[in-house]
Amino acid sequence: RIRTMITVLAIGLFLGCGSTIPNRMPEGEQFPPVRGKSLAGQEFALPDTFKGKQVILILGYEQNTQFDIDRWGVGFFTADLNLPPVYEIPTIPGLIPSLFKEQIDGGMRKGIPEESWKDVITVYGNDGKKLTEWTGTENPRNARVVLLNEEGKVVWFHDRGYGLPPLQALREKLDKK
Repeated sequence: RIRTMITVLAIGLFLGCGSTIPNRMPEGEQFPPVRGKSLAGQEFALPDTFKGKQVILILGYEQNTQFDIDRWGVGFFTADLNLPPVYEIPTIPGLIPSLFKEQIDGGMRKGIPEESWKDVITVYGNDGKKLTEWTGTENPRNARVVLLNEEGKVVWFHDRGYGLPPLQALREKLDKK
């Protein structure tokens, strides 16, 4: 039984990895329609769920992206920003990982305070693939930070890692609103 589980996980890792997709700049584009579920259990249809309000989505494509996501979070917290709602979007493409989404989400819940579960929306399978293809997967440890307007259109995008200049650029974009 353990050997079977190891084999399934190895196949999942192999199928989930795929080749690198060149990064692209989706600013000005509509966010692709995908479905996800928060760690609190709420179903989301992105971007439709957020129609009528501005929102920041932070997409992560591998576990090591959490370091960059956390730096953005600290930057948001320490900068004097009037932020719209912020959601973390772990994105896990591939059929095999989708079969283990309850276990994967359970593992994430163990490392995230329960009051934050509503703000973490996991996107699996073909919808996860759609997002990785939309932004690209070069430098997968970098988060993809997306500011959506009220219509679900990308008005600001950054995928080169946290830093003060990108945070300032986001601040300026938010101030223009």
